[in-house]
Amino acid sequence: MDIKVVPIDKPEDMNFILGQAHFIKTVEDLHEAIVTTAPHMRFGIAFCESSGLALVRHSGNDEALVEIATKNAMAIGAGHSFLIVMTGGFPVNILNAVKAVPEVCRIFCATANPAEVVVAETEQGRGILGVVDGVRTKGVEGPDGTQWRKDFLRRIGYKF
Repeated sequence: MDIKVVPIDKPEDMNFILGQAHFIKTVEDLHEAIVTTAPHMRFGIAFCESSGLALVRHSGNDEALVEIATKNAMAIGAGHSFLIVMTGGFPVNILNAVKAVPEVCRIFCATANPAEVVVAETEQGRGILGVVDGVRTKGVEGPDGTQWRKDFLRRIGYKF
């Protein structure tokens, strides 16, 4: 078995969700879940099929985002994994809808951070072992950090 680290290649401030599902109709069901939950959001989805033709199936409402998702899905190449890249919203806007799609098995991460996907490759194929999301923890939040966090959440509209 070989262990590989695959970086997610995306613009710095772009959010994404990486998960695992189990059926070819995943890409269509994820598309429907996103547009019914956050119709304003622009997104691209790519899904790695793990049987039959083993293609990257894709969808979305923004061709550039579909291309980013597809390129990253090909690099990861792990069966039944999916990647959703988005603008005009955040993972928190659609995460529960994505998790409620019947064929979704798990979410590995939802972030805008630089991320690396740890992939195991065997003679049979590839599987995701985990995700390195962002940087190593540097310390413990103090009073200034608490105030910064509260101000930030209000500035971006998540708290009032």
